[in-house]
Amino acid sequence: MGGNQSVPKVTPQDRAILDLKLQRDKLRQYQKKIQVILDREHEIAKAHLAAGQKDRAVVALRRRKYQQGLLVKTDGQLENLEQLVSTIEFSLVEVSVLHGLKQGNEVLKEIHKEMNVESVEKLLEETAEARAYQREIDEMLANTLTLDEEEAVQDELKELQALAVVEAKQEADAKLPPVPTEKPAEVADRVPTPELAREEGDRVAVPA
Repeated sequence: MGGNQSVPKVTPQDRAILDLKLQRDKLRQYQKKIQVILDREHEIAKAHLAAGQKDRAVVALRRRKYQQGLLVKTDGQLENLEQLVSTIEFSLVEVSVLHGLKQGNEVLKEIHKEMNVESVEKLLEETAEARAYQREIDEMLANTLTLDEEEAVQDELKELQALAVVEAKQEADAKLPPVPTEKPAEVADRVPTPELAREEGDRVAVPA
Protein backbone atom coordinates (compact mmCIF):
# COMPACT_ATOMS: atom_id res chain seq x y z
CA MET A 1 0.00 0.00 0.00
CA GLY A 2 1.10 3.54 -0.59
CA GLY A 3 2.88 2.69 -3.83
CA ASN A 4 0.30 4.55 -5.89
CA GLN A 5 0.56 7.81 -3.94
CA SER A 6 1.36 10.75 -6.19
CA VAL A 7 4.77 12.33 -5.66
CA PRO A 8 4.91 16.13 -5.90
CA LYS A 9 6.58 17.14 -9.14
CA VAL A 10 9.80 19.12 -8.73
CA THR A 11 9.93 21.89 -11.32
CA PRO A 12 13.08 23.62 -12.62
CA GLN A 13 12.01 26.69 -10.67
CA ASP A 14 11.94 24.63 -7.47
CA ARG A 15 15.44 23.34 -8.16
CA ALA A 16 16.71 26.86 -8.84
CA ILE A 17 15.27 28.16 -5.57
CA LEU A 18 16.74 25.17 -3.70
CA ASP A 19 20.21 25.79 -5.19
CA LEU A 20 20.07 29.47 -4.23
CA LYS A 21 19.06 28.61 -0.68
CA LEU A 22 21.91 26.09 -0.44
CA GLN A 23 24.38 28.77 -1.57
CA ARG A 24 22.88 31.15 0.98
CA ASP A 25 23.37 28.61 3.76
CA LYS A 26 26.99 28.03 2.69
CA LEU A 27 27.65 31.76 2.81
CA ARG A 28 26.25 31.95 6.31
CA GLN A 29 28.48 29.08 7.43
CA TYR A 30 31.45 30.82 5.82
CA GLN A 31 30.59 34.03 7.71
CA LYS A 32 30.63 32.11 10.98
CA LYS A 33 34.11 30.80 10.19
CA ILE A 34 35.30 34.32 9.37
CA GLN A 35 33.92 35.61 12.66
CA VAL A 36 35.84 32.91 14.53
CA ILE A 37 39.04 34.01 12.72
CA LEU A 38 38.36 37.66 13.55
CA ASP A 39 38.00 36.88 17.23
CA ARG A 40 41.12 34.74 17.22
CA GLU A 41 43.26 37.40 15.44
CA HIS A 42 42.04 39.96 17.93
CA GLU A 43 43.17 37.79 20.83
CA ILE A 44 46.53 37.13 19.10
CA ALA A 45 47.12 40.86 18.65
CA LYS A 46 46.38 41.48 22.33
CA ALA A 47 48.73 38.71 23.36
CA HIS A 48 51.58 40.10 21.21
CA LEU A 49 51.09 43.58 22.60
CA ALA A 50 51.16 42.24 26.14
CA ALA A 51 54.43 40.47 25.30
CA GLY A 52 55.90 43.63 23.83
CA GLN A 53 55.86 42.22 20.28
CA LYS A 54 54.35 45.17 18.48
CA ASP A 55 55.28 44.03 14.96
CA ARG A 56 53.53 40.69 15.38
CA ALA A 57 50.49 42.45 16.81
CA VAL A 58 50.35 44.62 13.70
CA VAL A 59 50.51 41.56 11.45
CA ALA A 60 47.64 39.93 13.37
CA LEU A 61 45.59 43.10 13.05
CA ARG A 62 46.29 43.22 9.30
CA ARG A 63 45.12 39.65 8.91
CA ARG A 64 42.03 40.55 10.92
CA LYS A 65 41.40 43.55 8.66
CA TYR A 66 41.60 41.34 5.58
CA GLN A 67 39.07 38.91 7.06
CA GLN A 68 36.77 41.84 7.84
CA GLY A 69 36.88 42.79 4.15
CA LEU A 70 35.87 39.26 3.21
CA LEU A 71 33.01 39.41 5.71
CA VAL A 72 31.72 42.62 4.14
CA LYS A 73 31.83 41.03 0.68
CA THR A 74 29.92 37.97 1.87
CA ASP A 75 27.31 40.27 3.42
CA GLY A 76 26.70 41.80 -0.01
CA GLN A 77 26.56 38.41 -1.70
CA LEU A 78 24.20 37.08 0.96
CA GLU A 79 21.88 40.06 0.52
CA ASN A 80 21.83 39.55 -3.26
CA LEU A 81 20.98 35.87 -2.88
CA GLU A 82 18.15 36.54 -0.45
CA GLN A 83 16.69 39.22 -2.73
CA LEU A 84 16.94 36.86 -5.70
CA VAL A 85 15.18 34.06 -3.83
CA SER A 86 12.40 36.44 -2.74
CA THR A 87 12.00 37.77 -6.28
CA ILE A 88 11.74 34.27 -7.79
CA GLU A 89 9.23 33.11 -5.17
CA PHE A 90 7.09 36.20 -5.67
CA SER A 91 7.23 35.75 -9.44
CA LEU A 92 6.00 32.17 -9.05
CA VAL A 93 3.10 33.45 -6.96
CA GLU A 94 2.28 35.97 -9.69
CA VAL A 95 2.37 33.23 -12.33
CA SER A 96 0.00 31.11 -10.22
CA VAL A 97 -2.39 34.04 -9.82
CA LEU A 98 -2.30 34.79 -13.55
CA HIS A 99 -2.99 31.13 -14.31
CA GLY A 100 -6.00 31.23 -12.00
CA LEU A 101 -7.26 34.41 -13.64
CA LYS A 102 -6.88 32.83 -17.06
CA GLN A 103 -8.92 29.79 -16.02
CA GLY A 104 -11.55 32.08 -14.49
CA ASN A 105 -11.84 34.06 -17.72
CA GLU A 106 -12.30 30.87 -19.72
CA VAL A 107 -15.10 29.78 -17.38
CA LEU A 108 -16.76 33.18 -17.73
CA LYS A 109 -16.56 32.93 -21.50
CA GLU A 110 -18.30 29.54 -21.43
CA ILE A 111 -21.02 30.95 -19.16
CA HIS A 112 -21.51 33.93 -21.47
CA LYS A 113 -21.88 31.57 -24.42
CA GLU A 114 -24.73 29.80 -22.65
CA MET A 115 -26.27 33.12 -21.57
CA ASN A 116 -26.17 35.04 -24.83
CA VAL A 117 -28.54 37.88 -25.60
CA GLU A 118 -30.81 35.77 -27.80
CA SER A 119 -31.29 33.11 -25.10
CA VAL A 120 -32.08 35.73 -22.44
CA GLU A 121 -34.54 37.54 -24.72
CA LYS A 122 -36.24 34.26 -25.64
CA LEU A 123 -36.58 33.32 -21.96
CA LEU A 124 -38.07 36.72 -21.15
CA GLU A 125 -40.52 36.43 -24.04
CA GLU A 126 -41.63 32.97 -22.90
CA THR A 127 -42.09 34.24 -19.34
CA ALA A 128 -44.12 37.25 -20.54
CA GLU A 129 -46.29 34.99 -22.72
CA ALA A 130 -46.97 32.67 -19.76
CA ARG A 131 -47.99 35.61 -17.57
CA ALA A 132 -50.25 37.00 -20.29
CA TYR A 133 -51.89 33.60 -20.75
CA GLN A 134 -52.53 33.33 -17.01
CA ARG A 135 -54.11 36.80 -16.98
CA GLU A 136 -56.37 35.82 -19.86
CA ILE A 137 -57.53 32.71 -18.00
CA ASP A 138 -58.24 34.73 -14.86
CA GLU A 139 -60.18 37.38 -16.77
CA MET A 140 -62.15 34.76 -18.69
CA LEU A 141 -63.15 32.94 -15.52
CA ALA A 142 -64.07 36.17 -13.78
CA ASN A 143 -66.24 37.30 -16.70
CA THR A 144 -67.83 33.88 -17.27
CA LEU A 145 -69.11 33.20 -13.75
CA THR A 146 -72.42 34.71 -12.66
CA LEU A 147 -72.83 36.59 -9.41
CA ASP A 148 -74.38 33.54 -7.74
CA GLU A 149 -71.54 31.33 -8.94
CA GLU A 150 -68.99 33.79 -7.66
CA GLU A 151 -70.73 33.84 -4.27
CA ALA A 152 -70.71 30.04 -4.28
CA VAL A 153 -66.97 30.09 -4.95
CA GLN A 154 -66.44 32.45 -2.01
CA ASP A 155 -68.60 30.26 0.24
CA GLU A 156 -66.63 27.18 -0.75
CA LEU A 157 -63.44 29.05 0.00
CA LYS A 158 -64.71 29.90 3.49
CA GLU A 159 -65.66 26.26 4.07
CA LEU A 160 -62.20 25.12 3.08
CA GLN A 161 -60.66 27.67 5.43
CA ALA A 162 -62.90 26.55 8.32
CA LEU A 163 -62.07 22.89 7.59
CA ALA A 164 -58.39 23.72 7.68
CA VAL A 165 -58.82 25.33 11.12
CA VAL A 166 -60.69 22.25 12.43
CA GLU A 167 -58.06 19.86 11.09
CA ALA A 168 -55.29 21.94 12.65
CA LYS A 169 -57.08 21.83 16.03
CA GLN A 170 -57.60 18.07 15.77
CA GLU A 171 -53.96 17.59 14.99
CA ALA A 172 -52.96 19.70 17.99
CA ASP A 173 -55.34 17.77 20.28
CA ALA A 174 -53.94 14.47 19.07
CA LYS A 175 -50.51 15.52 20.28
CA LEU A 176 -51.78 16.18 23.86
CA PRO A 177 -51.53 13.34 26.48
CA PRO A 178 -54.82 11.40 27.10
CA VAL A 179 -57.06 12.48 29.97
CA PRO A 180 -57.14 9.83 32.76
CA THR A 181 -60.59 8.12 33.09
CA GLU A 182 -60.00 6.10 36.29
CA LYS A 183 -60.86 7.66 39.66
CA PRO A 184 -57.92 8.22 41.97
CA ALA A 185 -57.64 5.74 44.84
CA GLU A 186 -59.04 6.92 48.13
CA VAL A 187 -56.54 7.84 50.78
CA ALA A 188 -56.36 5.13 53.44
CA ASP A 189 -55.43 7.36 56.32
CA ARG A 190 -57.70 10.33 56.09
CA VAL A 191 -57.17 13.33 58.33
CA PRO A 192 -60.01 13.20 60.93
CA THR A 193 -62.38 16.14 60.95
CA PRO A 194 -63.78 17.46 64.30
CA GLU A 195 -67.20 15.86 63.60
CA LEU A 196 -65.61 12.49 62.79
CA ALA A 197 -63.53 12.67 65.94
CA ARG A 198 -66.63 13.28 68.09
CA GLU A 199 -68.47 10.37 66.52
CA GLU A 200 -65.55 8.07 67.15
CA GLY A 201 -65.36 9.34 70.74
CA ASP A 202 -69.07 8.67 71.40
CA ARG A 203 -68.76 5.07 70.24
CA VAL A 204 -65.73 4.38 72.32
CA ALA A 205 -66.77 6.22 75.53
CA VAL A 206 -68.17 4.01 78.40
CA PRO A 207 -71.50 5.15 80.06
CA ALA A 208 -71.16 6.49 83.61
